[in-house]
Amino acid sequence: MNYTLVGFIIYLIAVLVVGVISSKSNKSHSDFFLGGRKMNPWVVAFSERASGESAWLLLGLPGAALATGFLEVWTAFGCVLGIIFYWYVIAKDLRIQSEKYNAITLPNFFAEKSGNHTNSIRVLSTVIIIFFFTFYLAAQFNGAGKVLFVTFGIPQIYGIIIGAVVIIFYTMMGGFFAVAWTDLIQGIIMLGTLVVLPVAGLIELHEHGLSLSTAVATAGNHYTSFVGGNSGWASVAVVIGGLSWAFGYMGQPHLLTRFMSINNADNIKQSRRIAIAWAIPAFSGALLIGLIGLAIYGQGHFADVEHIMPILANDLLPAWLAGIFISGAIAAMMSTADSQLLVISSSVVEDFYHQTLGKEVSEKRMLIISRVVTVVVGIAGFVIAVFSKKLIFTLVSYAWAGLGSSFGPALLLLLKWKRTTKQGVLAGMLTGFISTVLWSSIPVLDNFISVRFVSFVFAFLAVIMVSLLTEKGNELKKV
Repeated sequence: MNYTLVGFIIYLIAVLVVGVISSKSNKSHSDFFLGGRKMNPWVVAFSERASGESAWLLLGLPGAALATGFLEVWTAFGCVLGIIFYWYVIAKDLRIQSEKYNAITLPNFFAEKSGNHTNSIRVLSTVIIIFFFTFYLAAQFNGAGKVLFVTFGIPQIYGIIIGAVVIIFYTMMGGFFAVAWTDLIQGIIMLGTLVVLPVAGLIELHEHGLSLSTAVATAGNHYTSFVGGNSGWASVAVVIGGLSWAFGYMGQPHLLTRFMSINNADNIKQSRRIAIAWAIPAFSGALLIGLIGLAIYGQGHFADVEHIMPILANDLLPAWLAGIFISGAIAAMMSTADSQLLVISSSVVEDFYHQTLGKEVSEKRMLIISRVVTVVVGIAGFVIAVFSKKLIFTLVSYAWAGLGSSFGPALLLLLKWKRTTKQGVLAGMLTGFISTVLWSSIPVLDNFISVRFVSFVFAFLAVIMVSLLTEKGNELKKV
């Protein structure tokens, strides 16, 4: 009996059942997109973490560590710093203020908080979300294709189809309730994968009388360097590039909505502890999977370095356990893709159709429209996944930089600096969007210093400068 296949099928059936059951909880489009602000702290914490760390954490980061060695420590460290920062600085304020302005989406919160009654912020936000999430969504579907190919020999195109169909179905049916509760399951499986598999790998090395650093060094001394053997500015750029992943968390709409959905702002403290306790071992484990793969297999063993996690699981673990943990990689992809589907759909339906165009229709019709848009967006992401040739790590890095710089500085300053104006918010969003696209398209610039750092700094300065120039007669709504 193929226990790996059996475990995977059971997992898929479970999430589909959750989607069908959760569909009964959706009485309005607000329930569909935000769960009616009724989610408990444990679900919010696991949902935020599972949605935040997609196939990128199970496949992309281990693949990057396999390819470059110890320098990816800065990426893991930067991500953990970003998680800690936005849970402490952003989460509670956003929950309180989003409810005050009756905002169920991030663009709607921006517009209401900054007093933008011309809808320009809603329209620009929707464009940015659709643009960058298209790449992000494609990365998740690609992740499904890679895992199913390595595990079952299913051609990648069919793996992408399977992943896309399952995600689109349960997201369309269950909305936020389905996404959040399946995230709880997925977050547990992901954490198990990222803890148990590295331990099994370290035991394997120990049985051969090797330490991790010694084994990695056999592939090349530069793999044990925390700056990849670089010196001078190149070494500084490596550190900044890794740490700059921290900036992106403040601008990810699919994560920020988790803060908005919790049942009570005071419960943020409990969720924060759970999320941080999840993040530290998870990122350490993802890094170790790549380094252990480098130590065991060396370079040149893989046609695609992002295959390392499922290959290592199949080689080191019993078949039944490998099946569960490989489902964890699919879980990682699903937990992010479903959240992104919801964010794009909410932007189109709530921010553009409802708020911008002023279409007033019944809640039942809005719910139907929400589900139709979810399916259309999912199909679009599937098409891009099929034709994209880029690695998951590259796709996610691009989207992360764009969303983080477009929304992060504007959100942070809206919450913490009362002199922020609607013009400043617009300027920051435009600057983050344009600088990400332009800087990423010029390799010499991105190699000089990471677009994730540059675009965030540019956008942050743009919000401040334009707000100072336009603050006269532009007072924010007081909280």
